[in-house]
Amino acid sequence: MSVLVETAPHVMELEEGVEAIVLDEYKIAFDELSSKPLSSHTIESYQELLLNTRLDDVAIKIKEECIYKITRYYTESRMFDNVMNILKSNNSFFGEIAKAKTAKIVRNILNIVADVPDSLDVQVSLCYDVVAWCKAEKRTFLRQRIEAKLASLLLQKKDTNSSLSIINGLLSELKKLDDKQMLTETHLTEARIYHSLRNIPKSKASLTASRTAANAIYVAPSLQAELDEMSGTLHCEEGDYTTAYSYFLEGFDAYDQSNDKVNAAVCLKYMSLCKILNNTPEEVAPLLSGKYGLKHGGPHIDAMLAVAKAAKSKSLEDYKKAVEEHSVILKSDDLIAHHIDLLYEKMLESNLLKIIHPYSCVEISYVAKKMNLPEIQVEKKLSQMILDHRFSGILDQGKGHLVIYEDSGEDVSYSKSIEIITNIGLVVETLTSRAKGEAKKTPDPTEKEKK
Repeated sequence: MSVLVETAPHVMELEEGVEAIVLDEYKIAFDELSSKPLSSHTIESYQELLLNTRLDDVAIKIKEECIYKITRYYTESRMFDNVMNILKSNNSFFGEIAKAKTAKIVRNILNIVADVPDSLDVQVSLCYDVVAWCKAEKRTFLRQRIEAKLASLLLQKKDTNSSLSIINGLLSELKKLDDKQMLTETHLTEARIYHSLRNIPKSKASLTASRTAANAIYVAPSLQAELDEMSGTLHCEEGDYTTAYSYFLEGFDAYDQSNDKVNAAVCLKYMSLCKILNNTPEEVAPLLSGKYGLKHGGPHIDAMLAVAKAAKSKSLEDYKKAVEEHSVILKSDDLIAHHIDLLYEKMLESNLLKIIHPYSCVEISYVAKKMNLPEIQVEKKLSQMILDHRFSGILDQGKGHLVIYEDSGEDVSYSKSIEIITNIGLVVETLTSRAKGEAKKTPDPTEKEKK
């Protein structure tokens, strides 16, 4: 036997032997509303549900879902100004529930806005508004979280100065509180900012501080993957491509296991870059054509395959063509854009050395013609290579010739002679100092007679 009772789930007494099915009117109203598509009419109904004074677990969960529904409607309609009003209009509700729950709701609202394409400026503006709201409501922990996110968003906008000023103020607060989790994330953002400013030593110091803070806490796999990715980036900047590849591989495995396809594809792209820069471009195709390449394939992977193919053939024309075809993808990433230019310079040097190797004197115009490059560019590169001691030679600009000297190698007898003379000088200095010391110890006989 079953009895239908339309009341709150906690206000009911059951007789012995009677089975009750409780119907919560508040939940029924929400379920019926959820089955309808989002519109201005349903949004008004959701707002009415938020005005309910109930604060039990079921009601809090329903109100949380109502807030998310309203946020999605406003973001899909690109009515971003109304998103901030959701927080302001529900101040009383946020004051009654736990602060951790409020922080979770605010972060989820920002994530909903982040899912909208081309909404970076809107996210930055919303974060500024939320920070101001947190200060007014004296929610310090939530403000620190939002400021950390704001710094990351400003870094994406290339506004590094504003991002760095926020991070510096935030770090001074977090060090007093000794919040290891926030310190780990904030120092990692600081490392990215300094890397963007091309200040590699400070970026390494920030990453070290982040890892030190991480050693004292449990680090989530996604955060550990970010640390490994940043470590690989800095090793790549220093030219240690083997170590950088191993770090990117660790980050890729973590992202792949957590189904983060976007960041996994980025790490796979960086792994390909390390193979190319390490003079093993032939290993890129097997890497990207395997199961990982098929799983995370896309225009980014196609771009790296084209660059690797050109680097393998050592053809400057093919390389320039590949970079031009995929310039939007390659230039959008700071690490790849920087090293793509370095790789071009390396290929240009190797091709020039290959052409001028058989000659003792060659016309610059002939070299430029063979390279299919402007004569001015070739002349500038040759002068740079001479100054960097890549080969011995001189540019005769009057005749337009490059004169190459034979590399005689190091004169062993000359270096040995210099070494012998240096050692003799040290012996003479030692003997002189000893003689002066003994002279001071020996008493003068005339002084004794005077006494």
